[in-house]
Parts: sequence; structure tokens; C-alpha cells
Amino acid sequence: MAGTRGAAGTVASVNVAQVRTGGWTGRVGRTGIDKRPVSSPVVFGPTGVGGDAVCDTRHHGAWYQAAYAFDLDELEHWSQRLDTRLVPGNAGENLTLHGFDSSSAVLGQRLRIGGAVLRVTGPRTPCSVFAGFWDEPRLVRSFTERGRTGAYFAVEEAGEVAAGDVVQVLSTPEHGVRVHEVFAVNMHGRADLAEHVRGGLGSLPEAWRDQTTRSLRRYGIAVT
Repeated sequence: MAGTRGAAGTVASVNVAQVRTGGWTGRVGRTGIDKRPVSSPVVFGPTGVGGDAVCDTRHHGAWYQAAYAFDLDELEHWSQRLDTRLVPGNAGENLTLHGFDSSSAVLGQRLRIGGAVLRVTGPRTPCSVFAGFWDEPRLVRSFTERGRTGAYFAVEEAGEVAAGDVVQVLSTPEHGVRVHEVFAVNMHGRADLAEHVRGGLGSLPEAWRDQTTRSLRRYGIAVT
């Protein structure tokens, strides 16, 4: 592990689900994508975020999806692009971060945020429920093209997290493979990144490692 340490941003907001129902919520009929800021500290644990709700357990709620982060700058980008006002929690994120580029976080990077230690596990993949929540039919395509997905985390040490907490980098793997690079290989056909991304396979959870391995093999990269 590289020895990178230090403050790298702050928590703009901690958000938990307001469960929604409706025609755009998919086969489950309920979704926790609509997350709202909370004013008091929230416990982040290995099974998820206190007070949050996971409705579609087929695609969400695994240990490596215990928490999801998105950037305040990206919410501002999409507000301008879609001519609307997006606020913290509107991307379905538990953590809205300021000054920390979650899409450029390194796989396996360990962060202390408030009283919790989180580990970066991979990118978010946009879905039709996300598009329905934003009422933007082309969102899956445009969000994928943008490629700034935010990051999922596993929780290594449970603890309370609150708005205003500092994001502190504890350690960063030497492979240097970033969240957006994995997304680009899997979703954009970025064969030029394939050899680099192979170095980070060990930091991906098994399901995402298998997906990425299939992508690498399509590009002729040998993976044992």
C-alpha cells in the first residue's frame, strides 16, 4: 500500500432513503433512491447506513455497497445540464462529498470519515429507476457517457458520520486503478485502459471482478 494520508474533502450531507412507489420504480415497485439529508450523525456499518432503506436487494445492499458517495460538483453539473435544481441525496447517495472526487478514488482506498473507516469498492451503474426518479428518459445513456459515477464503499470499521466531517485518506493501493477507469473499461470499451485496470482486479469484490475480467478478456488481456 502506498502511504498517502491526509484530509481530502468534507461531507456536505449524509442522506437516507424516503421510500418511493410509482410506475418508474421497476419490478420491485418500491425504491430507496430518493435520499434526504439528515441533521444528526448516522451510523455507517458493514450492512449499510442507519435509517436507510434498500428495496431492490438483487441489485443493491451487498456488503460492498454498504454506502454510496456522489460529489456536490457533479450534482451542480447535472443541475445545469438538465436545467433543474438537484440537491444532496438526489443521486441516491448516502454521502454527498465536497472537495473529494469520488469517481477518481482508487479501488481499495481506505478513508476515515467521521468515526467510520470505508473502503472504495467500485462504480455505480445507472439504471432505469434512476432515470425515472430524475424524469429524464435519456439519463442512463448520458450518465454513462459522462462516466463520473461516484463510488461505492464497504465499511471496515463502523462509526457515526455527519455533515461537516472530514474525509481523511488512510491508505491507497499502489496499483492506482480508479473507479472511473473500471467503469470506462466495462461500459465504454476503453481497451487502452485494460492492461492498467487488470492491476486493480484484486481490489474489486468478486461479482464486479468477474464482470471486469470478462471485459478484459474481450480486449485480449490474459487474466488467470
